[in-house]
Amino acid sequence: MKADVSPRLASRPALAREENGEINLGQIFRTLWRGKFWIILASLVTLLIGGYYAFVMAVPTYTATATVALESRQEQVVDIESVMTGLSGDQITINTEVEVIRSRELIGRLADRLNLAEDPEFNFWIRPKPAISLGVVIGLVRELILGPAPELPPPSAQTVRDSVINMVLGRIFVSNVRQSYVFEITAVTEDPEKSALIANTLAELYIRDQLDVKFAATEKATEFLTERVSQLQVELEAAESAAKAFNAGTDLVSPEALIGLNRQIKELRDRLGEARTAQAQAEARVTALEEAAAAADTERMAALANDRTLDRIATLMRNNPATGRASFDDRYEQIVARARLEADRNAAQIRALESTIAQQEAQIERQSGDLVRLQQLEREAEASRLIYEYFLNRLKETSVQQGIQQADSRLLSRAVVPLSPAAPRKSMILALSLVLGAFLGATLILAREFAQNTFRVAEEMEMRTGYPVIGQIPAIPARRRKNVLKYLTEKPTSAAAEAIRNLRTSLLLSDIDSPPQIIMSTSSIPGEGKTTQSLALSQNLSGLGKKVLLIEGDIRRRVFAEYFDIEGRQGLLAVLSGEVALEDVVFHEERMKADILVGEKSAINAADVFSSERFTRFLAELRQKYDYIIIDTPPVLAVPDARVIGQSVDAIIYTVKWDSTSHRQVLDGLKSFENVNLRVSGLVLSQINHRGMKSYGYGDGYGSYSGYYDN
Repeated sequence: MKADVSPRLASRPALAREENGEINLGQIFRTLWRGKFWIILASLVTLLIGGYYAFVMAVPTYTATATVALESRQEQVVDIESVMTGLSGDQITINTEVEVIRSRELIGRLADRLNLAEDPEFNFWIRPKPAISLGVVIGLVRELILGPAPELPPPSAQTVRDSVINMVLGRIFVSNVRQSYVFEITAVTEDPEKSALIANTLAELYIRDQLDVKFAATEKATEFLTERVSQLQVELEAAESAAKAFNAGTDLVSPEALIGLNRQIKELRDRLGEARTAQAQAEARVTALEEAAAAADTERMAALANDRTLDRIATLMRNNPATGRASFDDRYEQIVARARLEADRNAAQIRALESTIAQQEAQIERQSGDLVRLQQLEREAEASRLIYEYFLNRLKETSVQQGIQQADSRLLSRAVVPLSPAAPRKSMILALSLVLGAFLGATLILAREFAQNTFRVAEEMEMRTGYPVIGQIPAIPARRRKNVLKYLTEKPTSAAAEAIRNLRTSLLLSDIDSPPQIIMSTSSIPGEGKTTQSLALSQNLSGLGKKVLLIEGDIRRRVFAEYFDIEGRQGLLAVLSGEVALEDVVFHEERMKADILVGEKSAINAADVFSSERFTRFLAELRQKYDYIIIDTPPVLAVPDARVIGQSVDAIIYTVKWDSTSHRQVLDGLKSFENVNLRVSGLVLSQINHRGMKSYGYGDGYGSYSGYYDN
């Protein structure tokens, strides 16, 4: 009878939920609860480690804090501008001052003042070496392997100082109180008085450093101003001397006199113009007179001469031409001579005026250049005087400030000697150790749970595959396979025997109307316990008084030889070929009270054998002779035999080895049956390790047969 065909690819809701990536919080909590003992153990271990550290290993440290306030308002003793102004209250300035307090320069002064180089807490060069430590052990091992290490030279004083500064920097913490100008200087050491001393000393050094910086700046400014004032004084004296010497060495008049000279030269230019006009008129008169004389025109000559005497002579000459002509000519010559003399006099005056003007222009030009030069020298002298007076006043102000410098910060509160150590905080260490242990334990439990890719509990296997689990078989404590039947026979009330009975019951009741007669047992891969399970199930069914036949369907590996002495015995292939009858090759096993038909080696492919019509008829014949036929087949992922045989059986039992077979192997094996339209009747979780279950946190009460484990 062929098995019922019902593909189950669509009936895996749990698996689908997992593939969708949803997280089952309830499952996580159940996993953590199962691993509660490991979590408690991890918590106790970390608690012991934390307690050992807090009470034995940890060195008590003491914390002391000094408070410094930044002065945002400075008291002005005198209204004089300081050389170095006070600090502003912006965040950049506050952050800068924090770094100033932690600067290596200031920490170096602290180390020098308190002589911390002689303190073993800060100078590891002088610490006493422990008799036994990890470093000593490593050094000894190194000497044994590599030989003695070369002796290092002693460190220099600067090296020691730098090392001490580094150690002190690691023990000092500076912070700014939010929304304030207050700095907290905290020192952490192994001695309470030392912590307070370091915090207070650093605060004092910081305030003193501000005063020193201002004093140094003022002193440097005083030195600079003194030198500069001396230089400016020399420059001022030189400028004034140059102005005086230049003024004494020139015929310089005042600017007002220079203006008078300009007025005079303007007047001379006016006179020169008039003289040139008169000269032109005189020369024109001479020319006209000479032209009239040349023409011998007495009337025109008399008119041009405009002389009364010449007019009378002209009248007489008209009455007596012979006598008056000579007188007329003589008088006319005199008039022409006077005209020429007037022209010569005008020319001489013009030359004199031009010479005077040229001399005065040269004088004015020379005196103007000298005046400009003098004014420039006087301005330079005045500028030197102003600069000199400014630097002189600044020098006097700076000299006065040397005694009234104020720091930009003040010590708000001194550090007090702590009465109890700040660390280690034992209660916190213990609490954190406990929490850390619980966290580590839970992390390990979850990591192990999420990383595992095998089946440990039936619920998980049902949830992932969608098939029911009809049996959970514990591991049979038999070192050799031949002892399996002996164990089951001698201990019929053991957990394994009860599990087989439960498997039998579940299998027979899976279909009450038509209980399975031919049962096939298979698995994903070899070594999952399906053969042992087939033997045990055969023994259990025969115990009901039924006639049972166990067939070895794995004719490739033939594992029945490891359970029975069947060397040289004919079996299944001989019956199928018709060489012998079934009754001649079947042997009855007394311990099992069942018949066994072993497999044989064959040159024919096993799948072809089980696909033949002869095998189908053979199974039909067996149905008439036996109440139950159990066929032990090869793993489904290894060869196709199980899928071929499954076409002719009533029930398929799929065995999965506990915590061994991967999820993918089981799902692939089940899918291979679904691909050929075969329905697996149920899954069996085999070879369950009781101690392994407990180690995974499932407890002593897991499983239906925990009460039989000691049998």
